[in-house]
Amino acid sequence: MPAKADLKTPAGGDPSLAQHLDWLYSIQRFGMQPGLERIEALLARLGRPERRFRSVLIGGTNGKGSVAASLAAALQEAGHRTGLFTSPHLTHFAERFRVDGEQAEGKELLAALEAVRPHAEAVGATFFEVVTALGCWLFARAEVEWAVMEVGLGGRLDATNALSAELSVITNVGLDHTDVLGDSVEAIAAEKAGILRAGRPAVTASTPALWPLLEQSEADLWTLGREFSFRVKELGLQGAALELCWPGATEPLLLRTPLLGTHGAANAALAAVAALRLGVEAQAVSRGLTQTHWPGRLEFLTVQGHSWLLDGAHNPDGAQALADTLDLLELPPVRLIFGTSADKAVEEMVQVLAPRVSDVILTQAQWSPRAAEPSFLRPLWEAQGIPVREAALPVQALALAAPPSWSTAPAAAPTVVCGSLYLVGEVRGLLLEQTAEKRERWQ
Repeated sequence: MPAKADLKTPAGGDPSLAQHLDWLYSIQRFGMQPGLERIEALLARLGRPERRFRSVLIGGTNGKGSVAASLAAALQEAGHRTGLFTSPHLTHFAERFRVDGEQAEGKELLAALEAVRPHAEAVGATFFEVVTALGCWLFARAEVEWAVMEVGLGGRLDATNALSAELSVITNVGLDHTDVLGDSVEAIAAEKAGILRAGRPAVTASTPALWPLLEQSEADLWTLGREFSFRVKELGLQGAALELCWPGATEPLLLRTPLLGTHGAANAALAAVAALRLGVEAQAVSRGLTQTHWPGRLEFLTVQGHSWLLDGAHNPDGAQALADTLDLLELPPVRLIFGTSADKAVEEMVQVLAPRVSDVILTQAQWSPRAAEPSFLRPLWEAQGIPVREAALPVQALALAAPPSWSTAPAAAPTVVCGSLYLVGEVRGLLLEQTAEKRERWQ
């Protein structure tokens, strides 16, 4: 194992944090370049920081972040110093790196960038490869025992797959990023299966039709509906209560999670089983899950008496999960602020959400060049018979959704904001009066 001195920060005359972040964001324009050669070379030049802690990989189409946050909370509750790596961030870049629930401070992030940037430039690393290396460097410097790493895209060729995961999770498999991962669920599942390790434990909530494909990895795979199961006991605005059964358990384990909806319960069950397979005691798992906080994903906020429900829901499966949650909560038709990326399956998302919507305000994330113009989205909603208004910027959409009378006359249902995590991040920052980073967001 490399000596701790290998992680020292280079001294003298380096640019400020803002300048380093400007550089990092600038390399987004080169896009994604699948492959592990650059990240392997980068980690090697950094002294293999990823070998100084044990790691878990969380892949899948939807729910990765929820599962990762829940698992990290369980590991932390069990007394393990735990790193959590997620993407994208909502408001500030440092959100991507958390140690025992606390995001990286500016001085820590600056030290990491000063250490990683020269090597990243030398090997031509992409944006997400640099971000992954930053996470590994920060976690090694913080001396975490475990790092829970959310996979960026796919799995087989994702930068996080350079880590030697001791357990892997595949939440589910749906159609998203088809231009990169393939145009069928089977092709996408094959890419995601790349994070599974032969002979090591793995957990999935994917459909039974995909189990044979995942089992080709020869991982010790537990599947939802075969090796383990859960039963929902309560669903509401405060989250879910569920009973979990798994091999070797003498009685079901009662779990509570603040995650909303049936899919929130499923994500909590996945995280719980993953923690149990890592040796975390059942009661620590139970305590950890109650403390899970995952903003911007089915998150309720109340601001000046008006309620908001924020959810990324950036693909058809995510839209269906949001629609199912609205149904379970028995909410009346909701006002929707909607914006999404132009390269998403927008028509399918609209068809799923429309029956639950009273009217829609179309807007676009200010800092996402991929965001679809409201005029492009308008015909899709009008074809469903939904009244439409447009707002060029998220702040204008909020003004339309919540006129001056909102503080004295709370709506019967929350205003829902969805379609893009970039949009949700900008709206959340506005609602909570948090200053967001003003940099273009591609990843």
